[in-house]
Amino acid sequence: MKLGPREAPGYFARPEPARTGLLIYGNDAMRVALRRQEVIAALIGPEGETEMRLARMPAAELRKDPARLMDAVKAQGFFPGPRVAFVEDATEALAPPILAALEDWQAGDAQIIVTAGALKPASKLRKAFETHSNAYAAAIYDDPPSRGEIEAMLGKAGLKNVAPEAMADLVTLSRALDPGDFRQTLEKLSLYKLGDDAALSPEDVAVCAPASTEADLDDVLNIVAEARSGEIGPIMKRLRAQGVQPVSLCITATRHFRTLYTAASDPGGPSQGIARMRPPVFGPRRDRMIRQAQQWGASRLESALVLLTDTDLHLRSAGQSAPQMALVERALIRLAMMGAAR
Repeated sequence: MKLGPREAPGYFARPEPARTGLLIYGNDAMRVALRRQEVIAALIGPEGETEMRLARMPAAELRKDPARLMDAVKAQGFFPGPRVAFVEDATEALAPPILAALEDWQAGDAQIIVTAGALKPASKLRKAFETHSNAYAAAIYDDPPSRGEIEAMLGKAGLKNVAPEAMADLVTLSRALDPGDFRQTLEKLSLYKLGDDAALSPEDVAVCAPASTEADLDDVLNIVAEARSGEIGPIMKRLRAQGVQPVSLCITATRHFRTLYTAASDPGGPSQGIARMRPPVFGPRRDRMIRQAQQWGASRLESALVLLTDTDLHLRSAGQSAPQMALVERALIRLAMMGAAR
């Protein structure tokens, strides 16, 4: 039988122990693995693997010993409780032993859980599970989790008090990260809020969200965008000491000002423009960039991008002989002065 996208999340959370088996397949191996982990944990409980109620068979091992699956399905365990025979990364070549185990399955045998990559409708594996009267087949698509799924994940992580603004940030974040990184972020949030009864806030999400590669340069970019030209010299010395390359600094500055320009040019205003950004911008950093976009305006930001583009061309020019970091520092000072002009 087929499990549709609406029914599948509920079944993964509360699988039926008396079923013969479940096939989980899809293009994204991480999404498939996360669903498999969820359903097996729900079937055998936290101590199931320790109690040897889980038999794990990578595809390569089953290929060498096709009888291993049938043995695992029929074996009697030392501990009471549901058992699972899990075949990982199955292919069409493994259809014969899997189909034989499905056909010979009887009540009391271990449930057969199989994961696979993308399977065509004509796949023997897929057909076997879809047409079986007591087994399920579930396709995992690359769609981001729904709000309901995110709320369920938050509940499992012990995060039940979530501010609406923080939930909106989490929904946005789930669309920018792959499933594994998003789940790790929720686990990080759970630890961060341990013992804290206050509602999860956008600031909490911003602290725990994966840092961008430009995080170390945020200080100098904010100084420039906020027209604090007197602070540029000291921070540039620190960046030189850290080995930051002039071209990298120029590229990062261009990205920052392009983001501000996009926000300032949005018909709905800078707030709406920032909300459309991918990857998303969170918490205090988002508020700061909205203020910067409002202060600069689209016209001056366009001039800033012209200046940064010219600087980048100078840095890459074969005939350029001036110190590169000095060229970038001069451009940043000019930008800060441009931002200060009214």
